[in-house]
Amino acid sequence: MTTIADFTVITNTGEELDLAGKKGQVLLVVNTASRCGFTPQYDGLEKLHRDFADKGFEVLGFPCNQFGGQEPGDAEEIAQFCKVNFDVTFPLMEKIDVNGDDASPLFDWMKAEAPGLMGSKAIKWNFTKFLVDREGSVVKRYAPQDRPERIAKDIEKLL
Repeated sequence: MTTIADFTVITNTGEELDLAGKKGQVLLVVNTASRCGFTPQYDGLEKLHRDFADKGFEVLGFPCNQFGGQEPGDAEEIAQFCKVNFDVTFPLMEKIDVNGDDASPLFDWMKAEAPGLMGSKAIKWNFTKFLVDREGSVVKRYAPQDRPERIAKDIEKLL
């Protein structure tokens, strides 16, 4: 696998999404959770999504329950929570694992492309973010505590 376009993921409604269709867009791929201290970042992610959508940018949310059981709901509950509490309009995918034997191949690839602190490939917590350029390459990895607002300038450079 050489770019994000080589992957297919499953949306929260159970449909396949071929990421080759996202080629030419700048993407922010995030593992999310509804009951995390970082959950308020949904507001910032949605603002980025809305502010830059017309320039070819999209946020892709991947719910994950691997960190403290902070995403226990099913796809419908997660979507409802995101809509009601944060008016999320960016696409949400099916709940996935980001670490371990059952980790999403997309996340395994992104972790290898942009290792974390001191070369660590593991995702440390919810709301780890990966910025992907128009060619489908991972440009940067952001820690959970990196607020979406701080990523706006990096997104603008790629647009």
